[in-house]
Amino acid sequence: MTFTKDLELVCRHAQNDLHTTTNILVSPLADKCTRPFKPAVLGPNQEIITPANAECRTSDITLAEFKTLTGKMDAFNPRAQTPEEFVGGTADFRTDLYSGPTSGHLLTHRESIELFKKLGVKMTPELKSPVVPMPFNGFTQQAYAQKMIDEYKAARVPPNRVFPQSFNKDDVLYWVRKEPAYGWQAVYLDDANTVSDLPSFAELTRYRKQGIRIWAPPVFALLDLDARNNIVPSQAARNAKAAGLEIIPWTIERSGILANLGRNEFYHQTIQPAITREGDVMQIIDVLAKQVGVLGIFSDWPATTTYYANCMRLR
Repeated sequence: MTFTKDLELVCRHAQNDLHTTTNILVSPLADKCTRPFKPAVLGPNQEIITPANAECRTSDITLAEFKTLTGKMDAFNPRAQTPEEFVGGTADFRTDLYSGPTSGHLLTHRESIELFKKLGVKMTPELKSPVVPMPFNGFTQQAYAQKMIDEYKAARVPPNRVFPQSFNKDDVLYWVRKEPAYGWQAVYLDDANTVSDLPSFAELTRYRKQGIRIWAPPVFALLDLDARNNIVPSQAARNAKAAGLEIIPWTIERSGILANLGRNEFYHQTIQPAITREGDVMQIIDVLAKQVGVLGIFSDWPATTTYYANCMRLR
């Protein structure tokens, strides 16, 4: 979640994604965007010289204004000459079936909590990194982290049903110190891009001593290949377990067709030679569950992880 101009928490993947995930550019709020729509510059053969662009932030508008928008598939047309063209561009493997005036209902954080309570599920809120300088209108990073927890407390959600998470370690440590009941399950998201970016055993041990209990790296960080190209736990996975950390990797089902993965594909970079078909995702999940011993798995299409868990009678 992130925040609006009047410091209310709302559900978004990023503070500055409204131009690609809502109808804001074709609404009366378009002029309030940080960077209004600018058409693409095309060459004589219609090649793109400068893509169309815009930037609209939740912090550009109030909560009341935010609630007038409708959501859409996250996409844009880089060749666009008008705002109407810009908000298109949905990939052919996705759908706009649920976009429109009667769909794409935007949620506040409080509304999301009530929905999850009704559905009887646990909650994994991520405190998104602000793109605006903090403090913002007097709103500090610590106040932002506290406000998120306060809304769970106000809704009387038991701490054991909430896994607050952030890529900012200071957020996680704030929850550990100031809200230990919720901080006990706080998740430190690791943004490593390569194996060389991963924390050492000493660093992982330091996390645990600071009170962090759950480390959440990308999937590749936890997997490696043995001499026979079998998928096995990585050194980082073994280090994390030895340091006393629980693990939740991200993200299964984000890579597209596994048989077509390129050499530079992010999520499978440490096990690429072993990935040749769609069913290999089950082997990945099996190693993560049985050999690495993960607490859970983030997934973009959780039918896969649910199917595996049900077959294996895992919770």
